[in-house]
Amino acid sequence: MVGDAARFLDHDWARRPHRLEHPDPGGFADLLSLTAVDHVLTTTAPRTPSFRLVKDGQPLAPGSYTRSGRVGGRPYDGAADVARLSAAVSDGATVVLQSLHRSWAPLARFCRDLELALTFPVQANAYLTPAGATALAPHHDTHDVFVLQVHGHKHWRVSEPVVEAPLPRHRSTRESAAAQPLLFEADLAPGDCLYLPRGYVHAASAQEGMSLHITIGVHVVTAHDVLTAVVARAGEHPAFRAPLPVGFAAPGGDKALLEAVEACVAEAQTWLRGVDAAPVAEGLRHRFWAQRLPLLEGQLLQVAALDRLDDAAVVRRRPQSICVPGADTGDGDSLRLVLGDRQLVLPRTVEPAVRRLLDGTARPVSALADLLDAPSRLVLVRRLVREGVVEVTGAH
Repeated sequence: MVGDAARFLDHDWARRPHRLEHPDPGGFADLLSLTAVDHVLTTTAPRTPSFRLVKDGQPLAPGSYTRSGRVGGRPYDGAADVARLSAAVSDGATVVLQSLHRSWAPLARFCRDLELALTFPVQANAYLTPAGATALAPHHDTHDVFVLQVHGHKHWRVSEPVVEAPLPRHRSTRESAAAQPLLFEADLAPGDCLYLPRGYVHAASAQEGMSLHITIGVHVVTAHDVLTAVVARAGEHPAFRAPLPVGFAAPGGDKALLEAVEACVAEAQTWLRGVDAAPVAEGLRHRFWAQRLPLLEGQLLQVAALDRLDDAAVVRRRPQSICVPGADTGDGDSLRLVLGDRQLVLPRTVEPAVRRLLDGTARPVSALADLLDAPSRLVLVRRLVREGVVEVTGAH
């Protein structure tokens, strides 16, 4: 996607825009295609907010391209009205497909690979723009963006940031974004990749014909997040739960308020010097892993076949599965595993077998015979299959 990954991380990541021409001669068709977008929009009845329409920098009213109806006697609304949606696109509207990392398997797998490599949350959107149209006005994002051009051509204008390395609360007006000095312009063709660190102002318009591109958003964890996590622990310190002086906001209360704030800041400086960084670091680590949703394609088939599981069944760790050690609670008898959106607690005695099953090697269940007896190893494997950590790949 970016060529030499090590060089990119050393020289460009979080520092400057980076363009690589034709890193994927297939135009990223393995992730998404114009045909796939047509299929999603015209045959699956997507509902807002999974998609939206924008034109000339402004969102269109959802009612102008969606419809309502009933399923099983219950009403619904926000479903794509294909005829009106198509007419809006013909009139210059861009279709934005949102959160494809949750709904489109190839992009879900791609984003998970990036998450595992970067340990930052990753999202994916797609933009289908008709010829000559501009979707969004000049703006900046508060996350890093990789633009992957899939179909057609798109012209990009990239300008200096309004705010350096902005946080989510740092927004810019259309006027301030448009006034930033232009850095460069670029025409992206299928297979081209453009990296934009958070904060860089950008706008894009389609050239001749329909254009489709994917944006991969990386939500970095920052030093501000560390400080937020540290300050959240301050509530356990009694001095920080004391009230401000009565009447602090009334006329004439300025002196008492200033003294109270100064005392609080002085107490915080003392308190910060004694903060144990290890629990804060562990909390940030746990939060990342605990917020990763499992990718469970084929899970119903896996569970349906469990009654036929035997020692000859070949199993392996499910690719891209989340399974990391949980927080140490001091209970030496339990093994705690974080599986993304939930925790699994197992007897500590099965830890060697779990480690073997999670090493990525496909092996028959009988390969655990030196660690567990036959009934125990079948129970363990069935549990890990149900939890989406291990999958059955065949028979030995």
